[in-house]
Amino acid sequence: MDRLTPDSLLFGPVFVGLGCRRGCGWEEIAGLVAAAFDEAAQPDAARQLAALAAPAMKADEAGLAEAARALGLPLRFIEEEAMLAAQDRVHTRSSTVLAAVGLASVAEAAALAAAGPGSRLLLPRRSTPRATVALALPAVALSESRS
Repeated sequence: MDRLTPDSLLFGPVFVGLGCRRGCGWEEIAGLVAAAFDEAAQPDAARQLAALAAPAMKADEAGLAEAARALGLPLRFIEEEAMLAAQDRVHTRSSTVLAAVGLASVAEAAALAAAGPGSRLLLPRRSTPRATVALALPAVALSESRS
């Protein structure tokens, strides 16, 4: 994975892929998102432009909706077909998750699918006991380091 830095973000949002177990609290999800942005050294402007993405199978998960409200970010639910199409670009693969939901990586696939064709991971999956997060940049936001 090429090193992506805040300087390589030309424009557009960072897409935050989310996964969680049933009943996961919003605090755990929101805290994990904040920690991911910190780890990826993203500036406040990138955090404010971010968009959350989660699998459509989790559309009824209250913790996701509450985390989106608490973070002040939009939440989009990604259909399984789009997440399956992104599987060849994920970095983290879990046999347990694959057996449970048919995807090797939920958070990474959601981030990549939401960011669109040619998108790349800015930060691969990070997790807590009940939630996962990954950050992706759309292809239009990727560039070589500025001269």
